[in-house]
Amino acid sequence: MKMLDIVVKDAITTDLTPTTRDKIIGELLDMLVSSGSVNKELRDEFLKAIIKRENRGSTGFGHGVAVPHIKHGKIDSMAVAIGVCKDGIDFNALDGQPVHCVFLLLSPEQRPAEHLEAMEAVFGNLSQDTFRNFLVQANSPQDVITLLGEADASQIKN
Repeated sequence: MKMLDIVVKDAITTDLTPTTRDKIIGELLDMLVSSGSVNKELRDEFLKAIIKRENRGSTGFGHGVAVPHIKHGKIDSMAVAIGVCKDGIDFNALDGQPVHCVFLLLSPEQRPAEHLEAMEAVFGNLSQDTFRNFLVQANSPQDVITLLGEADASQIKN
């Protein structure tokens, strides 16, 4: 699965400023709503589900990245929002370090295989030092889109 097929281009920011995990998740979800990828009436329901998932176990897997995600019956198509927080945020990450890059993944509950493919694509890229370094240095959504395109073309290697 290619990243550019699931990332919503209008839901990318390189200037996340919220001070808490839950506010960052809310801001990324709001970008998905603004882009038309998420129904505004479902925003609070999805936010509660994502935070509930986070409270069961942090999706901050280390190296400065987190991938909060849910599968939900009211999600029609997969959508990913990306946020970069230059200062870092406490996400209760497994390594105890601040998180600088957050990928919010929403998946249709009825398509679990697609969810796994998307998780593999996201984690496959985020596990690469080079990809993470370029992502943190991105200054605009276009920089992130370019990076994703290069990753999709397998041009970024460790």
